Amino acid sequence: MHDAPVGAAPIVIINTCGFISDAKEESIDTILKFVEARKSGLIHKLYVTGCLAQRYREDLTREIPEVDNYFGICHFEDIVRELNIAPDIYMPHTRVITGPGHYAYLKVSEGCSRNCAFCAIPMIRGRHVSRPAEEILTEAKYLADMGVRELILIAQDLTYYGFDIYGERRIDSLVRQISDLKLFDWIRLHYLYPSDFPGSLIPVIRDIPEVCSYIDIPVQHINDKVLKMMNRKHNRQETVNLLSRLRSEIPGCAIRTTLIVGHPGEGDDEFRELYDFVKEFRFDRMGVFAYSHEEKTPGGRKYADNISDIVKRERVEALMDLQQEISTVLNRNLQGKIMPVMIDGSEGDWLTGRTEYDSPEIDQEVLIPFSPEIKTGTIYNVRINDSGEFDLYGEIIS
Repeated sequence: MHDAPVGAAPIVIINTCGFISDAKEESIDTILKFVEARKSGLIHKLYVTGCLAQRYREDLTREIPEVDNYFGICHFEDIVRELNIAPDIYMPHTRVITGPGHYAYLKVSEGCSRNCAFCAIPMIRGRHVSRPAEEILTEAKYLADMGVRELILIAQDLTYYGFDIYGERRIDSLVRQISDLKLFDWIRLHYLYPSDFPGSLIPVIRDIPEVCSYIDIPVQHINDKVLKMMNRKHNRQETVNLLSRLRSEIPGCAIRTTLIVGHPGEGDDEFRELYDFVKEFRFDRMGVFAYSHEEKTPGGRKYADNISDIVKRERVEALMDLQQEISTVLNRNLQGKIMPVMIDGSEGDWLTGRTEYDSPEIDQEVLIPFSPEIKTGTIYNVRINDSGEFDLYGEIIS
């Protein structure tokens, strides 16, 4: 921005997150940076959209009046009108892919009908609303025409897809329909809620080659008391049964989860139970978040945030140190194996890629010596020669 001449970026639209404290702070910092750019004449118009604007529009309008307008979520037509874009230019299924171009996210539903105590999503985005399958397939074809080779299906609750419009869960049918298009090398599924997990999805993941053997299932905790206070609809035994079934019926799958520590009700004993479970189950991929006390959420209204930030950080670090040890061993066991790897780009002397067991940005990479002949967005067979805590090192063999 600071190297651009005046008028180089006449309009800036900032998409924000209002889910947890860290994300809100990052969004506010970004808005303030562009407010300064606007004062300096580097931009002419500044708009803010997304979850933060949806949740705190009145506060933001009062505290940061330099923004020309605030828009909530899914207010795309309002933004189009604000910008005076001709209606025939705006087409619902067209998109500008801002990432590398060979992978893209496709949202199949919006909102969530769960009522987890810690979560602000239902308050921000409303109840679960599925998109019709025909609409999703149209956008999938469009993305394929744009060069997308890996399609990542996302939703706040992917396993609930279809129930509100078809009267039954149809994520398995949707994935089969997308696979039948034969347009993608990989199809990846994100955010599979553990409660009422559709068993019909298991053979889809196991038997369709394009569907990655990658299961992103946020269990959040394992202690029954904490799960109840979180208002999750699964208990320890149900969680263990499901995770064991997934590993048994989808051999070699990578299971990724996210956990929350420091939630009200989590004492030392509850945390120790969670720690011991992670140590025993050995997740392939794992992220850990410190509990963020959000106003107007069920937990924010009902519970006191009585666990210190220091204790929360210590628990996050303890679990991530444990996962680092687990990942080191799992990666070491891959040395000598030949694995399909999709090339994402390059960093210095290395090409960066991923196996089907790793999602962009959040999981580990495969590092390969740079070669100008290797094409981004292409899958190559790679022999794994070495490994680290969260990275693999290999060479292309074909």
